[in-house]
Amino acid sequence: MSLIRIATRGSDLALAQARFIADRIQKELDCETELLIIKTTGDKILDVPLAEIGGKGLFVKEIEEALLDDRADVAVHSAKDLPAQLEPGLVLSAFPQRLDPRDALVSRDSALTLDSLRKNARVGTGSSRRSALLLARRPDLEIVPLRGNVPTRVGKLDSDNLDAVILACVGLERLGMADLICERIPCELMLPAVCQGTLALETRTDDPVTELIARLDEPSVALSVAGERSFLERIEGDCTVPMAVHLVERSQGRVWLRGLVASPDGVRVVRAAREVPPA
Repeated sequence: MSLIRIATRGSDLALAQARFIADRIQKELDCETELLIIKTTGDKILDVPLAEIGGKGLFVKEIEEALLDDRADVAVHSAKDLPAQLEPGLVLSAFPQRLDPRDALVSRDSALTLDSLRKNARVGTGSSRRSALLLARRPDLEIVPLRGNVPTRVGKLDSDNLDAVILACVGLERLGMADLICERIPCELMLPAVCQGTLALETRTDDPVTELIARLDEPSVALSVAGERSFLERIEGDCTVPMAVHLVERSQGRVWLRGLVASPDGVRVVRAAREVPPA
C-alpha cells in the first residue's frame, strides 16, 4: 500500500498524535501518509458537560464513520476516549505508545500541589472521575466544569479565575507544555482513567492495512489496554461513571490491576486490586 489515510480530530493534541503516527508509518512501514481532519460532535459542543450529551463516544463516532465509508484507512485515538464497544467491522489493530498515565495539577503558582491548594480553592476539570477523586481527597474544593482543548483549559486559570486545573500529564507532554506541570499526582491519590496516556490505532477488520498497522503494536501496551478495557466493559462504565483503572507489569511475569468506582461527590470510593498472571 503506497498511501495510508489517517483520520484524526483537529485539536492541537490530536494533530500532534496523528503526526507522530504518520512519521512512524513513513519510517517503519515505508508508506506515504495523508491526514484527514474530522470535526466530531464532541469538538462542536463545548458548553455542555460530556456526561450530559452522550459521553466520550462523541469524539469517536464521526471518525469511525470515515473508516467505514473508506474515506480513511486508520484512525488515531487517545485510547481513553474510546467507548467499551466499537462499531461492527472495526478493530483496534495497534497500541503503539503509552506515556505517563498520571493526572497533572497546573496552577499559576508552580510550588502548589493538590494538598497545598488553599481551602475552598477553585479547581477546573471536565472529568467525573477527576472531580470525584479530587473531592474524596479535598472535600472543600469547588469543582468548576471545564471543556475545550489543552491550551484553552490552561487559559481558563486566568479567564475563569481558577486556582488550578487538572489535565493529563501526557497531553501537556505531547504539546511541549510539560513545564507547566506543578504536580504529577500520584496514582494512589488519583487513579488514572482507562488507558490514559495510550494511543490506539483503529482499522477495518477485513482490510489488508490492519495487518500492516499491527506491526506498530507494542505488546506491553496492548497488555495494559486489554486489562483496563476489560475492566471498563465488565463494569459497563462510561464517562458518567467516576471510575478508574490502572494495570502495571510486575516482576516474575505477573501484572497488578487496580480499579475503583466512586460516587460523583467523592464521599464513597470502592477500590479493589489483584495481582495475577497476564493470561
